[in-house]
Amino acid sequence: MERYTEEKYRTLYDAKENELERLREKSAESAWKPAYHIHPQYGLINDPNGLAYFNGEFHVFYQWYPFGAMHGMKHWAHVKSADLVNWDRLPAALVPVEDYESHGAYSGASLEVDGMLYLYYTGNIKYSAEERSANQCLAIMDQEGKIQKYENNPIIEGVPQGYTGHVRDPKVFEKNGRYYMLLGAQRENLTGAIIVYESGNAIDWSFKGELNLQIDFPDSVYMLECPDYFELDGKDVLIFSPQGLKPEGHDYHNLYNVMYAVGHLDVEALSFEPENFQELEKGFDFYAPQTFAGKHNERLLFSWAGMGEIDYPSDKEDWAHCLSIPRELCLVDGKLAQRPADMLKQLRVKSETSSVTIESGSLMIDEGIGQHELEFKLDTVDADIFGIELFASEKEGLVLEFDRSSQAVSLNREKFASSFGGEYGFVRSSELKIDSSVRVQVFIDHSIAEIFINDGEAVFTARVFPEKGSNGIRLFSDKKVSCTYTKHELKQGITR
Repeated sequence: MERYTEEKYRTLYDAKENELERLREKSAESAWKPAYHIHPQYGLINDPNGLAYFNGEFHVFYQWYPFGAMHGMKHWAHVKSADLVNWDRLPAALVPVEDYESHGAYSGASLEVDGMLYLYYTGNIKYSAEERSANQCLAIMDQEGKIQKYENNPIIEGVPQGYTGHVRDPKVFEKNGRYYMLLGAQRENLTGAIIVYESGNAIDWSFKGELNLQIDFPDSVYMLECPDYFELDGKDVLIFSPQGLKPEGHDYHNLYNVMYAVGHLDVEALSFEPENFQELEKGFDFYAPQTFAGKHNERLLFSWAGMGEIDYPSDKEDWAHCLSIPRELCLVDGKLAQRPADMLKQLRVKSETSSVTIESGSLMIDEGIGQHELEFKLDTVDADIFGIELFASEKEGLVLEFDRSSQAVSLNREKFASSFGGEYGFVRSSELKIDSSVRVQVFIDHSIAEIFINDGEAVFTARVFPEKGSNGIRLFSDKKVSCTYTKHELKQGITR
């Protein structure tokens, strides 16, 4: 069958003379470019891929389209670090030039096998704008960092019977001496599933079947993307991204959402018995997370700090999106909590602590944020409504509001000149037990805020694109609130 052709399906090797240099120069001057978040120098990034601590270094690969802020021919870009803080940009790891990946090297994960890092990914094939297929592929990185595609790719050709061409995002793990691959899939009746393959050597695979998640998804869920599996504190954890969920209370208000389930996986019986399942994050810009074991076997997570099919203000500068900071996962009362990785403290170059009390109303407590970590302790005995406004100015602000009467917290990003994504709402919220004090930790990096409340009990990721001068912090309350506030100036972590 003839392959689909379109201008956006070209690789780095097809770049016109000086095209990449012009793209780099255009986006280099952006005031919104992050300083310590992984981001593209030009073009668009999305899912983190192949995350690993391998041979004494952290490796992060990610989906990358070089030629502008659109979803076109996806490559795997590559950065590495010795400390999760200082990142070196490396040449593109996967450029999709083979027939089995004719329309992109799509997302996947990694696994160390016999001293090599196996990089599993989906080779995307398109026959028309609507008709597609998928191959599962392998590349291998050696101890010196050299990456080669497996000579007998694809390791899985096509999709199993009963499923559409939407089969992608391999997650491979070893359990009881066997290797297993989870894949996000769509059934022919246009509902979502996770399917499983099995192998004795991590190369030759056989279809095992569909995983019974024992979660009653509505018929509107048409795809389960980006499955991730790991063990944590004696429990099995699945993370996945259902497409098609409808908003419900505080949950599922993004175009695409992320869920997790904690329970027991019986991979031989193709069954997952959940004890708890819910939405993983409450922010606007959080998708396709992937986890891996860190230097001390801690469970770390990166996510795409973006969302598909939404136009972002930086698009006009020919770059789009970034990854989240690395987060450490832990179980608290059976729920998955996300906290900033401890190694991020190495970013701090200067710290200042102050205290302030307001009886009611609002007070600007800082006018110089942009590349900082912020820590707040809010002591509130009587206040019903109180909170913090970030990127604050006379006209703009990102409003984090706590409501004791409803025991909830909300984040509102409507008040920006460069607002976007309004078709999906400007407010996100979460249930939160509000006692006499609340702790808030925020990572600010020019066009992104990552907010961690009460040690990860609630987490919000929000991209914002403030005007010059929108760099204040405003404290507000309907009654007395005392605030202890620590501001950490952070250094550059990656080349802009």
